[in-house]
Amino acid sequence: MTLESLNPVSGERIATYEEMTPDEVEEILVTCHDTFLEWSRTDFQHRARLLKRVGGLLRDRRDGLAELMTLEMGKPITQARAEVDKCAWVCDYYADNAETHLSPEIVETDATKSYVCFEPLGVVLAVMPWNFPFWQVLRFAAPALMAGNTAALKHASNVQGCALAIEDLFREAGAPEGAFRTLVLGSRTASVAIEHPRVAAVTLTGSTPAGRKVAALAGSLLKKTVLELGGSDPYVILEDADLELAVAACVTGRILNTGQSCIAAKRFIVPDAVRGEFEKRLVELMGRQNVGDPLLDETAVGPMARADLRDELHDQVERSLQAGAGCLLGGEVPEGPGAFYPPTVLTDVTAGMAAYEEELFGPVAAVLPVADEEEAIRVANDTPFGLGAAVFTRDVARGEEIAAKRLQAGSCFVNAFVKSDPRLPFGGIKGSGYGRELGSFGIREFVNIKTVYVA
Repeated sequence: MTLESLNPVSGERIATYEEMTPDEVEEILVTCHDTFLEWSRTDFQHRARLLKRVGGLLRDRRDGLAELMTLEMGKPITQARAEVDKCAWVCDYYADNAETHLSPEIVETDATKSYVCFEPLGVVLAVMPWNFPFWQVLRFAAPALMAGNTAALKHASNVQGCALAIEDLFREAGAPEGAFRTLVLGSRTASVAIEHPRVAAVTLTGSTPAGRKVAALAGSLLKKTVLELGGSDPYVILEDADLELAVAACVTGRILNTGQSCIAAKRFIVPDAVRGEFEKRLVELMGRQNVGDPLLDETAVGPMARADLRDELHDQVERSLQAGAGCLLGGEVPEGPGAFYPPTVLTDVTAGMAAYEEELFGPVAAVLPVADEEEAIRVANDTPFGLGAAVFTRDVARGEEIAAKRLQAGSCFVNAFVKSDPRLPFGGIKGSGYGRELGSFGIREFVNIKTVYVA
């Protein structure tokens, strides 16, 4: 099978890649396992030196790696550069903090000595998506390697150039041959790697249906999994919110990566008392976003990663309109080449509509009207997803209480758009998956939490 990388601006082929044979996959995974046997015996200082070198190479190659990302999946170039910088940050973060996160924990018992220690599991397989082709990979690989595991990557078919570039970075940084390897496989053949006896655990970032399939297969083999899946993040705008701040955060959270993010702002839940003013400001700011060539610094919204994804998004918009929603901005597929879709604002979105029930993976904002705060929180939680959420209010203590105790999501922000940070755990509940990445919790996902008891 041949995998293609297509430029989403023009639809032209960038490169083709031949899928690996079962024998090639076997050879790579055996090498990863053999490397694990040695790598797991190295100390944290040795592992940290490798991660620091990878971080340095990311910074040195920032512009070229960002351009590759933009060519393969259309990310606006300024955001692509920021993604490379964030990858360097996560390398440095775990190089500096892994030993502390994995330090043995003394537990007082009847024993002379008893404690909990954290031992690596083996080869961790990552099945990764195209929307953040470097960040999704480095945020798994950095903690996995610092914990003493080795890493194998099965990336999305349309970003194979990025996948191989990451492998080259590790190789150039001096990583052992099997510390980080890329498997050139399509989605239909990923099961070959998941089922391989040398793979100890699996992490997936992707859609909820894909997560169910991977969880079922890995679970049948009793392999540990972490799943970071889809989201339909609610942003609750309370009556006392600073609307200028709220709208700016909502627009940034909605159009980042052309809206193709699991933690993008997707459902704006606004009480009737302020909805008119909120919508006016939202339409004005969304309408000012520059759509165009993602290689230009002034572009805020590029093409979607593939034409079929753009068409699926437009179908969701049309079904919502047919069900009674209104369109305040956009909503039409532009003429000409490329997988472009305009910034769009839907209003009067209610239960049963596609924009209410489904994840909108593109630059479409859905405004959901509610009567008051109680209804706003109920609607925010009325979703099969639970990845991120935000609340906007001038009463910060009230906002914190809502974020901490009333919104059902893995990350809840007050007066800011939801984003990931190497220092904080990241992940979801319900249909958004389970397990955590990043922070101290993320590095402890793929370790054996071992009790040691000395009588």
